[in-house]
Amino acid sequence: MTNCRLGRFTEVGRGSRLLNTDLGDYSYCDRYADIANTSVGKFANIASFTRIGPTDHPMQRASLHHFLYRSADYWDEAQDDPAFFALRTSRRAHVGHDTWIGHGAIVRPEVRVGHGAVVAAGAVVTKDVAPYTIVTGVPAAPLRRRFPEPVAERLLALAWWDWNHARLRAALEDFRALEIEAFLEKHGG
Repeated sequence: MTNCRLGRFTEVGRGSRLLNTDLGDYSYCDRYADIANTSVGKFANIASFTRIGPTDHPMQRASLHHFLYRSADYWDEAQDDPAFFALRTSRRAHVGHDTWIGHGAIVRPEVRVGHGAVVAAGAVVTKDVAPYTIVTGVPAAPLRRRFPEPVAERLLALAWWDWNHARLRAALEDFRALEIEAFLEKHGG
């Protein structure tokens, strides 16, 4: 991990690599996740072998090779290209609260995955994903919504991911047992 901020109750799986990343409270990434230049919300579930915010090569230049920007690795008198690295760092991906990024999925830089969204295993996300939407495929496209729009709007308004630890514990059995409409009714959503 380099230049990262981890929230409370977070987990980072064995072999994972995080760079310039904020991982929100209760979020985790499983084994061998590669996450760069990304803001991850609370309660995100990131499966193994995922890539979020993968960096690009300079496609507009005469060569794609990293000798162009990691020049000091090749010549004693050469310097790395700080502007190239600054551009990479600025191209942040955003993963919302209560999301699931499936096994082997890729989320490109500058993409937003909305709250409650699901990215299917193996999907390549090149465009923003709306809240509570399930996307699949290469490139990823909407499969369906997790909940009807009015239910999704109520969940967004409830913002249970901002509840404190004690309130989450008090509602644990409701999270487990209640159907979504009953949960929203009981908890004011």
